[in-house]
Amino acid sequence: MKAFVAGATGETGRRIVQELVKRNIPVRALVRNLEKAREILPSETELVVGDVLNPESIRAGLADSTVLLCATGAAPSFDPTGPYKVDYEGTKNLVDAAKAKGIEHFVLVSSLCTSQLFHPLNLFWLILVWKKQAEEYIDKSGINYTIVRPGGLKNEDNPYPIVMSSADTLFDGSIPRTKVAQVAVEALFQPSARNKVVEIVAKSEAPEKTWEQLFAGVA
Repeated sequence: MKAFVAGATGETGRRIVQELVKRNIPVRALVRNLEKAREILPSETELVVGDVLNPESIRAGLADSTVLLCATGAAPSFDPTGPYKVDYEGTKNLVDAAKAKGIEHFVLVSSLCTSQLFHPLNLFWLILVWKKQAEEYIDKSGINYTIVRPGGLKNEDNPYPIVMSSADTLFDGSIPRTKVAQVAVEALFQPSARNKVVEIVAKSEAPEKTWEQLFAGVA
């Protein structure tokens, strides 16, 4: 297995890279800023300069990768096309490149509530709408995928167990980014994670479950 990570220098993406490295999985990280990437990513990471909006750089960057994890996301800005470009067009470019390359598994980090049109987050240039469009594009692509929809993202870790549920069943709650990274990477190893949308939060009162139980429990 060799993993290609898009959005590798973001808060969630960098934790995905760290989790992969911790498991001794070779990583190629697609980055726009080489200096920034060198500062924050593990030294074992193979860095590839490119952009999800540049399909050629994705194709070249994939090289001998066998799985792809996407943790991209439009940064808050005054550009109304940001979420459309990054969260939809960028993901679409990744899916197309993954399909052409024969990538074995595509893991997308999305968001809770992508199906809720009137969610407050859509005030940020319809960000959930475009994430939902990206999810649907993956689903129709024919490639093996896992879509991970986390609740509110926390930079600080906590010991709370993960709650995992099927699409459009969780509507609030939060989860540390480290746990999102663990779920994204674990999805590569769990047969029952294939071609599913999993919604995740962390709750202090939730029962402890194995990864097998978590993924198998999602319809």
